[in-house]
Amino acid sequence: MSTSLTPRIFDRALLRARLDRAAATYGQADFLKRRAAEDIVMRLETIIRDFPAAVDLGARNGAFARALAESDAAARVGLLVETDISQGMLAGRAGVRVAADEEALPFAFASLDLVVSSLALHWTNDVVGALIQVRRALKPDGLFIGALFGGATLTELRQVMLDAEVELTGGAGPRVSPFADPNDAASLLQRAGFALPVADVDRVTVRYDHPLKLIADLRAMGETSVLAERHPRPLTRAVLGRAFELYFERFAGPDGRIPATFEILTLTGWTPSSIQQQPLRPGSAKMRLADALNTVEHPLPRDEG
Repeated sequence: MSTSLTPRIFDRALLRARLDRAAATYGQADFLKRRAAEDIVMRLETIIRDFPAAVDLGARNGAFARALAESDAAARVGLLVETDISQGMLAGRAGVRVAADEEALPFAFASLDLVVSSLALHWTNDVVGALIQVRRALKPDGLFIGALFGGATLTELRQVMLDAEVELTGGAGPRVSPFADPNDAASLLQRAGFALPVADVDRVTVRYDHPLKLIADLRAMGETSVLAERHPRPLTRAVLGRAFELYFERFAGPDGRIPATFEILTLTGWTPSSIQQQPLRPGSAKMRLADALNTVEHPLPRDEG
């Protein structure tokens, strides 16, 4: 849900252009997308219920659909609609596909049983607003599972870019996009009105021979920065070269390769329903905790002060 009060952090038109450009070669660098999609499918395998109508937000090259097709959970998912802000990403494969912006979902109220999203929602200007739209599109007791990048993602690249620019120019601005704080992950679902929210963190370290190969992968993924506020100065070869030197100096392992951290936050939530388990009212327990643990209860002394 985007309003005039929503800060414009990302340039969504630029994101669409970057993804269109990356569509042809996306499969060469989709290892994180596949990892997140396969993890979502594994979670679905533990939930024994049917989902007649499902949507994959930010489907990119269809990693979730492929992982689902190889899983026992496929028999419990009916219609799967793939969406993406990039039409290029959706081209060339079978199935129901809709070009749609995650900030303006086209689905009717209470029309879906399941919504998944792997590594797309971190580009929304208002994550909570997008999640509210998802909740409204889900039926009561509908399920949402979404993965997005967390704050530790590309921490090494962020540090060396900042320090190289300060060293050579005396000042610096953002060159790497911000990501969600893991400590706030579950609260995103709560603020959007989901019940039974759960957040998990998967930290992945990828090793490269050179930072240029990392940047090449980011371009192939369509994951280079699309900050709406452009840096006032163009990135120079001198700053980039110094950043690479710092990357090796600070982070290279014994084999000379450098790490790149990717933090994947997976959020799971259900739309509220009267059939869900509810917490008991305080004082409504039928058994004392001490009896359940077979221990002796010792009252705390009163404060006489």
